[in-house]
Amino acid sequence: RYAIMNIYVGNLPYSGTDSALRDLFGQFGAVSKTNVISDRDTGRSKGFGFVEMENAEDGERAIRELDGNDLDGRNLKVNEARPRE
Repeated sequence: RYAIMNIYVGNLPYSGTDSALRDLFGQFGAVSKTNVISDRDTGRSKGFGFVEMENAEDGERAIRELDGNDLDGRNLKVNEARPRE
C-alpha cells in the first residue's frame, strides 16, 4: 500500500526541531511533513510531534526501528498517529 502515514513521535528532547525529525525519519523513506509541537507562549518544544511519510511501508519500518530508541538521552515513543477526534 502506498498511502501516506501520519506518525506520532513522543518523548522528544526539548531541543527537537522539525529538521531533526525530518533527518531521523528520512533514513526510512520520503518525509512529506514534520511538525514538532511547541508551547505557544514560550516557543519551546512540548516534547512531541508528528511526521507524515509518503509511503506507509516506510512509515511502519520507521516505527519498528525508532520506537524505544534513544535520542539525546530520551527513549522515543513512536507509533501511528490516531486521527483527531
